[in-house]
Amino acid sequence: MKVIGIAGSIVGSKTRATVEKVLDNVKKFSPEVEVELVDLKDYQLDFCDGRHYTEYEGDTKTLINQLMEADAYIIGTPIFQASIPGALKNMFDVLPVDTMMNKTAGMIATAGSSKHHLVVEHQLKPILSYMKAMVLPQYVFIEEEYFDEKKEITNGEILYRLEKLAEDVIEMGKRIRKTHG
Repeated sequence: MKVIGIAGSIVGSKTRATVEKVLDNVKKFSPEVEVELVDLKDYQLDFCDGRHYTEYEGDTKTLINQLMEADAYIIGTPIFQASIPGALKNMFDVLPVDTMMNKTAGMIATAGSSKHHLVVEHQLKPILSYMKAMVLPQYVFIEEEYFDEKKEITNGEILYRLEKLAEDVIEMGKRIRKTHG
């Protein structure tokens, strides 16, 4: 089984650090699971322009192929202006719609304010559902106050929820693989 963690922004570091924390938890609970971090800031993605996904080249093609090979995802997004970043939306737009079919998707959102807690419900979940992912109902929302000056999470409840997210992604991913092969 392969789990890809996506840090869905081209700026900042808190979302990446949080996704890495969940991937570390995946390895701790199931060392046999392969994990990979995809940080969108490391890719020069083309803008979605209506091409068939096989016509993209370079980093865009590389990313599409990586994501198609995964069995499960940890999708991390910061919330900017009450929305997911354009880079993350563009990533979804270049993927074939069936990329995530019958694959588990766990979600993390980092934000500066509790006012943005429904962005996952109103934007990210509908996108993942459209892409036929098996979306875990629980996600982890992390406000600015839960990070220290080194941008590390200091809140025990949040750390517990990140562990639980890792366990849930593994468990659901294994069940889906058993059912859908």
